[in-house]
Amino acid sequence: METKPIEPVSRAEGLSWLVSRIRPRAGRTMVAIDGVDGAGKTTFAGDLAAELTDSGLTVIRISLDNFLNPAEVRHAQGRTSPEGFIADTYDYERFVDDVLEPLGSEGCGRYRSKSYDFGTETPLTPPWQVAPDAAVVVVDGLFLHRDRLRNARGRKVWDLSVWLDVPAEESVRRLAERDGSPSDVDDPRIRRYVEGQRLYIERYRPAERADLVIDNSR
Repeated sequence: METKPIEPVSRAEGLSWLVSRIRPRAGRTMVAIDGVDGAGKTTFAGDLAAELTDSGLTVIRISLDNFLNPAEVRHAQGRTSPEGFIADTYDYERFVDDVLEPLGSEGCGRYRSKSYDFGTETPLTPPWQVAPDAAVVVVDGLFLHRDRLRNARGRKVWDLSVWLDVPAEESVRRLAERDGSPSDVDDPRIRRYVEGQRLYIERYRPAERADLVIDNSR
């Protein structure tokens, strides 16, 4: 694979770059779409999946938001804890067992796409699904470049990964527009999330770990 672009690219350029590198690959390909809240991860992942499907590829869409921990685990360090937001939001054990291992290049292909329903705060055990030997697995979510999602050799588990670059102020503005949350990045009511994501960026440097950085601020 060619060296990744040095500077962030546009959304259109990023889609083209990814499709051109995914199409020639054999077997299963794992692609991560990472970014802060409001970066546009789900939308971009959907657009990429559509482009790949139009190219004749089989695509499996997974969202890490469907692998949450129960509320008592998510808030074990307090409802305002940025560290707790990073450490306790997601059930990585289920995510690895149900998605990463079975859908990896050497996995059995027997996977589940979700383990938790946030709306009802209910654990889920849906029927197993079976992926074809040749498929592209597109995963969107927060914190996808953290150390916990690296293999025994310390390398990321993704065949390709993306960091959607969006300033914190724009992220908060989008969330306020979408969810009615506070629009001020310094509002204490959203400190857990804003500071947690700042800690993630400082600690794990996802833009450096990603294969592609896309300017998704517009």
